[in-house]
Amino acid sequence: MAKTKTIFFCQNCGYESAKWLGKCPSCNEWNTFVEELQQKATKNDWSPSEKKSSPKPKALKEITAENSARINTTDSELNRVLGGGVVPGSVILIAGEPGIGKSTLMLQIGLSINAKVLYVSGEESEQQIKMRADRMTEKIKVNCFILAETSTQNIFKQAEEFAPELMIIDSIQTLHSNQVESAAGSVSQVRQATGELIRFAKETATPLFLVGHITKDGAIAGPKVLEHMVDTVLQFEGDRHLTYRILRTTKNRFGSTSELGIYEMMGNGLREVSNPSEILISQKEGDISGVTIGATIEGNRPLMIEIQSLVSTAAYGTPQRSSTGFDAKRLNMLLAVLEKRCGFRLGLQDVFLNMAGGIKVEDPAIDLAVCCSIISSLEEISISDKSCFAAEVGLGGELRAVNRLENRIGEAEKLGFETIYISKYGLKGIDTKKFKIRIVSCSKINDVFSELFG
Repeated sequence: MAKTKTIFFCQNCGYESAKWLGKCPSCNEWNTFVEELQQKATKNDWSPSEKKSSPKPKALKEITAENSARINTTDSELNRVLGGGVVPGSVILIAGEPGIGKSTLMLQIGLSINAKVLYVSGEESEQQIKMRADRMTEKIKVNCFILAETSTQNIFKQAEEFAPELMIIDSIQTLHSNQVESAAGSVSQVRQATGELIRFAKETATPLFLVGHITKDGAIAGPKVLEHMVDTVLQFEGDRHLTYRILRTTKNRFGSTSELGIYEMMGNGLREVSNPSEILISQKEGDISGVTIGATIEGNRPLMIEIQSLVSTAAYGTPQRSSTGFDAKRLNMLLAVLEKRCGFRLGLQDVFLNMAGGIKVEDPAIDLAVCCSIISSLEEISISDKSCFAAEVGLGGELRAVNRLENRIGEAEKLGFETIYISKYGLKGIDTKKFKIRIVSCSKINDVFSELFG
C-alpha cells in the first residue's frame, strides 16, 4: 500500500501546508485549514500525458487558432449565457442551492442535445433518473446514457470505451479518486477529481458539465481553486419555493460574464423565458404609488424591471433603509441627493426598496426610476404604468447619459410603453424620429419631477 501522510489544506484557496496554520499565507483568511490524509499517486490513474510525447515550446506566431464550431445545446437561454454554445474541451461548473433545479437542467440538456451524452450520477440511481426523464418527455432519445458511479478511475475507463461527445458529472462533490485517501467532498478530493476531469476534457476535446454544491454562505463548496480551474462558472439562482430561476455567469473564458438566462420551473422541467419582462413587471389592478419601471441591460439583453418603494414615517426614531436586489449604499446616496438637491425631507422616513422578480440590478441606469419610485410613495402620487425611465443620477442632481440607450428605447416601445424619460446628454447620434414612443429628455432630476408631479 502506498505511504500516506497528513497534510493541511486551506478550504478557501486550496493552499497546502505541512502543519496547521491559524492564518492562510495565500489568501489571508483565518481558521480555514483542515487536516486530511493524502496518498501518493498510484499507477492506475488515467493520465493522457503518458500516452503522448511531451509537448515542446512553440513560438506564438507559429500556433494556429482552430475555430472549432460550438455545440448547440438546443437551449437558447443556456446558449446565450455560454456565449453561443458549448466549446469543445471546455469545463463548465454550475452551482446552486439544493432543490433549485441543477440536475433537472442538466438532464434536460442531455435529453435534448444532438450529441452522444454520458450522464454520470453520484447522487441518484439509474431508476431515479429514468423516472425524472419520463416526467420531462414522452420520447427519450437513444443518445443519452446513464452511469451511476463515483470512482474517477472507473468513470475514465467507461468514458474511453464509450467516447461521449458531451459529459455531465452530477456532482463533483460525490466523486473520489484512488490517489487521495480522504473522504469524498473534502478539499483534496474535490481538487484531485476536478484536475483529472479537466485533463480528460482537454486531451479528448470532450465538453464537461460539473454540478457543484454550495455552502450555507452561498459560496461553491470545496476549495476556491475549483473556480479558477474550470473555464466557466454558472450560478443557478432563485427561491426554490417560487417558479422562476435565473442562470447567471460569474466566469467565462469564451464569452461575456454579464449574460443572464431565465427559466420557469414547471411539472415537466424548466421552460425557457424568452421575454423576461413578463416576470419582472407584475400585473396589478388600479394605480399604486411607489411603483415605476426602469430600463436596464443584462449582457446583450434589454430588460424592463419593476421598482417598488415604500416610504413611511419612522416609528422608533431611527429611520430604516432596506433594499432588496439593489445596492444599499447607492440607495443612501440617492436619498441624500433627493434631500439636498430637491428639498424632499427623507431624514425621518423609513425607506424600503424592492426589485420585482427577485433579480439583482447593478446598472446605474435605473437611478432615475428608483428616485421617482421613492417620491411617488412619499407624496402618494401614482405614476402611469405606461411610463419608464433610463438615466443615471449624479450627486448634483443632474441626469447622466447611459450606454446602449437605443436598445432600451426600442425594448420599451416593443413592450407597449408610451413615454420614456432619459437624459438629454444621451441623445447624441440617436435618431428619435424612428421611434413611436414619446421621448422626454431632461438635464436635471427636478425637471422630471415637474413633468410627473406638476
